[in-house]
Amino acid sequence: MTSGGYAVVTTAYFPPVEYFMAAAATGHLLIEDSESYVKQSYRNRCRIYACDGILSLTVPVSAQDGNRGIRSVMMDYSKPWLQQHERALVSAYRTSAFFEYYQDDVFAILDSRPQTLFELNTALTVKLLELLGLRCRVSFSGEYIQEYGPDVLDLRDAIHPKKAVPEMFRNRFKSYYQVFSEKFGFIPGLSVLDLLFNEGPNALSFL
Repeated sequence: MTSGGYAVVTTAYFPPVEYFMAAAATGHLLIEDSESYVKQSYRNRCRIYACDGILSLTVPVSAQDGNRGIRSVMMDYSKPWLQQHERALVSAYRTSAFFEYYQDDVFAILDSRPQTLFELNTALTVKLLELLGLRCRVSFSGEYIQEYGPDVLDLRDAIHPKKAVPEMFRNRFKSYYQVFSEKFGFIPGLSVLDLLFNEGPNALSFL
């Protein structure tokens, strides 16, 4: 993977490490904001490393038809997902070296209760870039382009919870300390929270 250009990604809830590898490589994330909402994707879920292995955290959104634009997808706070997610993060990472250092920054965005999924995800992505110390421009597509040119890293369909880590990233993953690695070994491709909470300021060197 070469540097320069930009990477096109979907909006994502606590995005996986690969998003930030792409950000580090290109210096520019173009977030798709003109697509229709797609269920069972990273748009409203993330994966963390819990005591029983991989745990998926899913954000419930309001009932909608399948063609609703991604920017208009509303959060559903009638369910106690917010408290459940925060408890899950505490349970998974409270013994990690840097959880307490970053916890307030991360939870403050959740607790602010943004109205839309896109607003929540964008705030989290920008904050995570900041916490990682990763200088990266963030912009939005403004229109849906089916196919980009060869100089653009289009990851909209490549990074998906039901797909393996894309080959372009697979060989770039360097093992880092994970709280439960003695039980299940190193697991790549989790939310970047896993890397941040375990490695802190050194996380950038893994990207």
